[in-house]
Amino acid sequence: MSAASTPRASTGSATGRREQLLAIAAQLFAEKGFRNTTVRDIADAAGILSGSLYHHFDSKESMVDELLDTFQRELFAEYDATAASDLTPLAKLESMIRSSFRAIDEHHSEVAIFQNDSTYLATFDRFAYLPERNERFEKLWRGLLQEAVASGELRDDLDVDLVYRFLRDTVWVAVTWYRPGGALSAAQVADQYLSILLKGISRG
Repeated sequence: MSAASTPRASTGSATGRREQLLAIAAQLFAEKGFRNTTVRDIADAAGILSGSLYHHFDSKESMVDELLDTFQRELFAEYDATAASDLTPLAKLESMIRSSFRAIDEHHSEVAIFQNDSTYLATFDRFAYLPERNERFEKLWRGLLQEAVASGELRDDLDVDLVYRFLRDTVWVAVTWYRPGGALSAAQVADQYLSILLKGISRG
């Protein structure tokens, strides 16, 4: 969706207006990049004066902070629930991959912002949680791969580091082409990815 077609903020409760402004900012940050999006851009897309935006947020940094932190807290809550379950290591990993695709579907702009701007944002103290969560993510997924190898669910000749990087990159890069409401649902994409991962693409 282009900035020109971004929905404008309508009148309503303060909470409703705030959520609308966040949604507008998320789309602009995802499309233009955080650094290239100004407070005026957000206000113009919302049909308000720039000064009015400061009644709800003190800066665009506060906006992107809330967007990223909220979506990641939700995602890691799902990861943690899966990790604490009685599923096998491989089943846990499959569940987390499905959760990741749901996040791409339900928080498409936030995932795009993270993919494009997290390295830059992490240079600021208020975004120190971004690299910390990256490390947590890596430890969790890599650990499950190691456990799945140890349990015999995955081949013991696998290079866990390589498989981890393959999984991480192939899952999250999907945000560049996947569009919510498109021909394939997030669940269908996850099914295909898991099929390719676990069964391959050849007939042999």
